[in-house]
Amino acid sequence: METRPLRVLVVEDHPHTAQTTAHLLRKYGYHVDVAVNGIAALDALQADPVDVVLLDLGLPGMDGWQVAKRVTEDWSNTNGKRPLLVAVTGYGQEEDRRRSAQAGIDLHLTKPVDPRQLQNLLNRFHLIVAE
Repeated sequence: METRPLRVLVVEDHPHTAQTTAHLLRKYGYHVDVAVNGIAALDALQADPVDVVLLDLGLPGMDGWQVAKRVTEDWSNTNGKRPLLVAVTGYGQEEDRRRSAQAGIDLHLTKPVDPRQLQNLLNRFHLIVAE
């Protein structure tokens, strides 16, 4: 079965981390865009919806939890398919995970994330999307 590349938005305010993550995901065959803050992420999603958002939580201005709430609210008002929201963050306490779940984040990963773990996660999700 021929499938299109998975579309991923990396939302990360540290340029080196954002570019390294994007480069790695492109090597795996994904189509990747980068946003450096919450507002840019929401703008990018309005312009070109994606399958997965890898979302840092400690963003300046609008944090990742606020972004997730907006995405969840925006998609609940449409018939569109909401992207998978994956927190990729240094915040790993139980309270952080609870806040992620309340914000509509589907999966909470703590940095540093093993690149193979991330690839496996995206591959599994891609198989689900392709069905």
